[in-house]
Amino acid sequence: MQALEEEYIWIDNEIKRYSDYKVGLLNHSLQYGSGIFEGIRSYATEDGVAVFRLGEHIERLINSARIYHINISYTKEQIEAAVKDLIRLNKLNDSYIRPFIFYNSESIGLNPYGKKVSLAIVAIEMGSYFKNKDSGIRCIVSSWRRIDNSILPPMAKASGNYINSILASLEAHYRGADEAVMLNSRGYVSEGPGENIFLVKGDKLITPSLDSNILEGITRDTIIKIAKDLDIEVIERVVNREELYTADELFFCGTAAEITPIISVDDIEIKNKDMPITKKISKYYSDIVRGKVEKYKSMLTYVG
Repeated sequence: MQALEEEYIWIDNEIKRYSDYKVGLLNHSLQYGSGIFEGIRSYATEDGVAVFRLGEHIERLINSARIYHINISYTKEQIEAAVKDLIRLNKLNDSYIRPFIFYNSESIGLNPYGKKVSLAIVAIEMGSYFKNKDSGIRCIVSSWRRIDNSILPPMAKASGNYINSILASLEAHYRGADEAVMLNSRGYVSEGPGENIFLVKGDKLITPSLDSNILEGITRDTIIKIAKDLDIEVIERVVNREELYTADELFFCGTAAEITPIISVDDIEIKNKDMPITKKISKYYSDIVRGKVEKYKSMLTYVG
């Protein structure tokens, strides 16, 4: 892989070197967290490099901007084309793509009305997000509660929202864990700092419902869809904290995290260390993103 500084980026319909583009210290989105972003993955397949659920990710990017009253001048189709162009230009295979909408102006003051809005896209090679992804990660329940939609909109991927997540991840680090699980303001399980969560109880999958102040994850949605093929029932509902301790299996999911098993929560070991259902779902998901499942090839956008 090239050094990041030598990678190409897409910014406002122009191609530049990563090292050639600078943002000022008084940039509104840098100062106040007013940026909107997405995380997208591409994978090498037998038919070439393909981006997984590109359309849905770009739709969520645009919807997140709408929630925060940010108007962008690019269509969904234009952004999708830019993503594909960038992957080709940087000669990427398994990559992580980060579109970022931001207020491209320098000033002091909270109100961004009338400020220039820019769209940048960066794409880099990426393997596993968690170094212990295959063997499983250890988690703690964070003392920091997940933001709720009376404070900030959890369903928007806005930069400022993730300060909440950063506090939880740092707490996990300081307590010797790999990641945190966050509860919502009512004390129910919400999600990880950057991942949705699933519990396995018997032969059923359970995941916190949308009213648990979660991000409506695209990987989460994929798992709900493909579970039917594996004859696994999925239940979306409110989840109590103690259910984490009594689950047969647990896993995080997300674009970056993919399917990552959780082997303990608050030093309580998960019951079924073999994790047969988690592994079954993970294998099927991997086959889908690699273009090996004909039924789900429509979820792939081939770069060409």
